[in-house]
Amino acid sequence: MPLTHVRTFRVRHYECDAYGHVNYANYLRYMQEAAFDATAAAGYDLARYEAMGRHWLVRETDIEYLRPLRYGDSVQVKTWVADFRRIRSLRAYEFRLAGSGELVARAHTDWVFLDSATWRPVPIPPEMMAAFFPEGLPDPAPPRSRFPSAPPPPPGVFRLPRRVEWRDIDMAQHVNNAAYLSYLEDCGVQVAAAHGWPMSRVQAEGFAIVARRHRIEYRQPAVLDDELELATWLSDVKRATVVRHYTVTRVSDGALLARARTLWVWVDVKTGRPIRIPGAFLADFAPNIVGARQEEVG
Repeated sequence: MPLTHVRTFRVRHYECDAYGHVNYANYLRYMQEAAFDATAAAGYDLARYEAMGRHWLVRETDIEYLRPLRYGDSVQVKTWVADFRRIRSLRAYEFRLAGSGELVARAHTDWVFLDSATWRPVPIPPEMMAAFFPEGLPDPAPPRSRFPSAPPPPPGVFRLPRRVEWRDIDMAQHVNNAAYLSYLEDCGVQVAAAHGWPMSRVQAEGFAIVARRHRIEYRQPAVLDDELELATWLSDVKRATVVRHYTVTRVSDGALLARARTLWVWVDVKTGRPIRIPGAFLADFAPNIVGARQEEVG
């Protein structure tokens, strides 16, 4: 059995969005803090990694939101290492309400072990693996699932420029993985406004668009003052859900830095229950939807 670690967070007011829910990026920040505590408890704190000349970098994040967290909630984040590969490690997380134990979110992060001087992947030491699995390493895990390929973007793909700011940078001197989620959220708000649905209209119509699942693959780091371009489009329209695809590229060389897919759900603000996506919304978004025609979504 792997070592497990639990850290409790009390939701602060400034961590919540306009709906009163914990902002999505803050879940990733909780995960990062819990992971730091867990690795320190196993004997590998940040100072030891620094002395080793090694560090971990997130390669992929996959998080599913089951119910929103609100101001004043206390949430217990349980985390453990699910597996080790030669240069990679999968860490699992569960979010449960303190007291009731209700599961409110679950996630995985796929980490890559790097040489801090070269930023190249290096083998994970056997003694480190043993520290996280004191009763013995588990059987080899099945291969990782590949990040899903997105359908080709439609003619109405939305593009948003963004410059990396100082506030986005973490101690590793690149954009923190949680900051990408803030980028994506802002891109979603901007694309909605560009198609005639600013948040003021969405709120006036009495519905909210909430994320059920985010999956993000980080391919190259972005650094201070990089000029980025975010691109986004929709596919897989269902009664109450759509999938939104994103790419983040560096303008100077066109390098793909990250890609993401989010399952969005339309809910009634008062009841919190899923509702049918308004026809007017789909009609206005038709140019941004893969394979959509005006007469099909109107």
